[in-house]
Formats: sequence, structure tokens, C-alpha cells
Amino acid sequence: MVYGPKTSLYFYEKDIKRNNLILYPQDTALNNFHNYDPVAKSNWKYQNLGNVGSATKPMFYEIPDVIGTRSGFSAYDLYYHAPENNKYFDTKSPFTEMSALFGGGQRNMLDIAFARNINSRWNVGFDFHTIRARKTLNPVARDDNMVVQNSYSVHTNYRSENGKYWLLANFSRMLHKVNEIGGIIPPDVDSTSVYFTYEDAKVWLSNTQTRDLRQEQRAYHEYSIRDELQIYHIFDYKNKDLAFDAALNTSDSLFYPKTRYNALLDSSQFDTTMNRHNFREWGNEVGFKGSFKGFYYNAHAKFRGGRMKSPFYPEGESNNFNEVYLGGELIGKISEKWSISADGEYLIPGAFRLHGLFISPWLEVDYTKAVYKPAAMEQMYFGNHYQWDNAFDNVGVDQIRGVVKIDFQKIKLRPSLTINRINNYVYFNEERIAEQASGEAFMLIPGLKASMRIGQKFQWDTEVIFTQITGESGDNFRIPKLYGNTKFYFDSPMFNENVYVQIGLDIRYHSDYLATAYSPATQQFYLQNDFNVYAYPVADVFLNFRINRTRVLLKYNHLNSGLMKDEGYFVTPDYTGYKSFIDLGITWYLFD
Repeated sequence: MVYGPKTSLYFYEKDIKRNNLILYPQDTALNNFHNYDPVAKSNWKYQNLGNVGSATKPMFYEIPDVIGTRSGFSAYDLYYHAPENNKYFDTKSPFTEMSALFGGGQRNMLDIAFARNINSRWNVGFDFHTIRARKTLNPVARDDNMVVQNSYSVHTNYRSENGKYWLLANFSRMLHKVNEIGGIIPPDVDSTSVYFTYEDAKVWLSNTQTRDLRQEQRAYHEYSIRDELQIYHIFDYKNKDLAFDAALNTSDSLFYPKTRYNALLDSSQFDTTMNRHNFREWGNEVGFKGSFKGFYYNAHAKFRGGRMKSPFYPEGESNNFNEVYLGGELIGKISEKWSISADGEYLIPGAFRLHGLFISPWLEVDYTKAVYKPAAMEQMYFGNHYQWDNAFDNVGVDQIRGVVKIDFQKIKLRPSLTINRINNYVYFNEERIAEQASGEAFMLIPGLKASMRIGQKFQWDTEVIFTQITGESGDNFRIPKLYGNTKFYFDSPMFNENVYVQIGLDIRYHSDYLATAYSPATQQFYLQNDFNVYAYPVADVFLNFRINRTRVLLKYNHLNSGLMKDEGYFVTPDYTGYKSFIDLGITWYLFD
């Protein structure tokens, strides 16, 4: 047997749960391969601090996946490989995937995946990920890293000989460390500070660190009584430990408010800020499901408990929660191209999520109505510089999205429209304090995705999104009115089809907007009204090629640097985007 991408297959827990096992072959495609780091891979739909592994937030509003209590510390979620989304393998031989990005400015990433079959029904494996990203602003040494991450997961899946029992289990751990810089000191604060000097920039912080440690255990198993009925159970345990340290006996103290709330509790807090928060949760979901005459059904109950803990909470104060959910799902697959589905979950009492989806060959429409809880840290937070104890109401949202599918011989068009209505939205105001909006916000978001084949060897892909926000609380959302991303590239095999090549230009753009600023002390993005993150097109030129099963990328970031009226661009107030860098990346597979 010849081992290869089609003998080392993988699948996801969500497909097993929905009785829709899909075995995916290993990805050898080149499309978008040059966008390796997570923010670039999202087509730059995340706001970050201008470096791999830095704090992020979605550029567009997203409904939380969890309608119950969340930690609220999500700045590094994008870099965490959550067990519910991890791959499980069905491989016929030992399989290894190795990927590395050697980014300009010493922005490096390494990803390794390994899996093997113990027998035809039992597979085991592990993943390992690292990030080493040197500061792009004011590094003082060769290894003066802004971000250091080490993460790994181990996983296994087993199916009984008669095929009635499935077990999927996973353990994941991530340690993500960030040496905060606080952004560039504005020239109106220090006349000797200049924005676009990069390595020579004057920054606020040099003695401030953030740490995000996550550990999670997850197990899914099911037993099939017959095709129409299976029972299943999901166990999930999560622990998120967050630490923030700042030396206040250095110049870093100029960045923070003079207030020292926790100094009365710990004398060391006069010279140091040591914010500590631990969020722990555990859950059990039990349900039954099955498939009958083209329909899939699911009904379940979920029990979830946890707590947020901090040494600086007032005596007698706690942030514990115990939650009970009831939910279900119904999917009707009329044919390969037509389906309709509905799912919902009710948190007793007062929170819920209802979702419906219709798919046809020419139209997709989905609707979500949800009421979800504010995050734990939005309700109660006792840091050294900021403190609050709130009793916020639940947040409500209605969202409807539609996509029209228009296909011609060489052109594919996907016009879309999203409408959001959000009330009681919780945000961080200009004082960096959690606040709840009293009114509603309405978002009208038309968009267009298009791809065009030009001749036999050229491709043009583009996406444009327009966002109009109105309503009493509309100003609490900071989203650019216009977002665009386009790629034009040569795409063809060469050398008797021994090498597959993509070479082209990738351009991204957004209009002027008052983007949210970042507070390292709370790990939150907050409103500001003075700094315009102005419109600036960023062009990257890239070369992707594949020889057999090995893919290589070469990308020159910010090709148009020095060619615009502005010296560079910003991604967040006081944080500049990339200067010109060359990135090299490689991915290769081993199947024996």
C-alpha cells in the first residue's frame, strides 16, 4: 500500500456527534498558504498589536459561543488550540506533519503533529506548537521577545469492534507569555518620540509581563443502541490562570494610573502590580441522538459549574456559578445540496440561543436570536489599577445573515447581507472600565466575495464588507465602514506538473476609524476618541509552491512601504503595523 495524504485522514468531534463522519485528507492546497500566522489566516479580520502572538479582538461583532458565564479574558484565544476543535486521526501508518515559519524580524512559529494507529480501530497522537516573536518595537537584544508560547495536546480515539462505541479524548495545555510594550509614547507626550522608527521607537513599558496559562481535558463518548438512537456524554474541564506583573519602581509606572487599590492589602503592591485571576469550569453534557429517514435529532442536558478567583476579591465576595442547560438540534438533509437545520439551548433561567439555517444551491440564510450572560470579569474585577463590582443584565442579540450563490463558468459571486440588533451590550469605556449600554445598536453589513479565473493560469479573489452602525449605543462598536481584501496571482503547475506554483499580490484595506485601544493591565480593548487608525492599503507579494507533498511560502510584507504619503500604518492606537519583512515558511508530511 502506498501511504499518503489519503491514507492519513482526520475528522472532528462535531461530525461524530451529528452522525456525519467526514474523513478529510491532508491539506496540500496552496491557496492562502502565504498567510501563515493566525491573524493573517483570518484575512486580517482581527485587530492586534502588530506582532505574531500579540493580543487580538475580532474586527467584526461576534456572538459568543457560550451563552453562560465566560471568563472575559479572551485576548489570546486566537492562539489556543481548543480540544473541541482539534483533529482526530484515522491513519493507516505513522503520520507526521511539520510546519515552520521563519518570519522577518525573528517572528517564528513551529507546529508539529504526529499520529499513529495502534490497530485499525485505535489511534493516538499529539500536537506541539511554539511562537517566538521578537519585539517589532524597541527590542533591546537579539532575543528580546514580545511573545513566547509553548503549547501541546495529546489525543486518542477508539471505536469498538462492532462499531457501536466511540471514544474521543484530548488534553491540551498552553503557556502564553507576553512582554508588554504599552505602545509607542505619543509625540505630543514626548517630543523626542517618533512613530515610524520601529526598532528605535520609544515605548511605554519594558518591565511588564502578562501570562495566560490554560489546561483543558475533554472526553466525548457515545454508544449506539441502533441507527435511530445513540446516547452520548461529554466531559469538559478547563482551567485558565492569568497573571499580570508590572514593576512600578521603574518608568513603567508612568503608563498606569496613580491609583493603587491593592497596596492596602499587600505592601509589595506599592512597587509592583501583581494581578491574579483564575477561571475554572467543569461541565457534563448528557443526551440522546439519532438519524431517521434523512433527519438527525439531538436532545441534551448540560450541567456546568465554575468560579472566578482572585486574591484581591473583598472578603466574602465570590464569583461562583452553577448552570443547567437544556438543548437540542434537528437537521433535515433533503438532498446533497438542500438542507435545513435548527438548534437551540436554554440556560435556566433567563439566557438562551436559537439558531436556524437553510442551505440551497443558490441561497444560504441563517438566523440567530440569543440572550447571553456578561463575562465574569465584566461583572467583577479587582486589579491594582481598576476595580468594579457590577450587576449587569444579560445581553440580547438578533442576527440574520444571507448569502446568494451566483456561479458562472469562470466567475463565482457571493453577495451577502448581515443585520444585527444588539441591546445591553457590555464594553470598556474611555476610562477602561466595564460599562453596559442603555440602548440598542443596529448593524447593516452588506458584503461581496468574488473569485474570477482569468485565462488558464491567473486568479483574482476579492472580498469587500461595508458596515453601517446606528442606534443609541452604536458608538460603542468600533468597526471600519469599509473593509477590503484582494489577491491577484498566477496559479498553475509547471515543469511537467512536478511543481505547483502561486505567485501574486495580496492587498488589504480598511477605511479610517477610531479603533479601540489596548489596556495591558486588564487585557481588554477599550474605547478611545482621539486616535484615528487611518486608511492605508497594505500590499504583500508572495510565492507559494509545492513539490510532491512539501509546500513552501515566501512573502514580502508591506511591499508599498515608503511609497505612500504616510510613513507606515497603525493596527491599534500607538501600535504600528509591520514594516517591510521577508517571511519563509515550509510544511512537509511524513507517512511512514
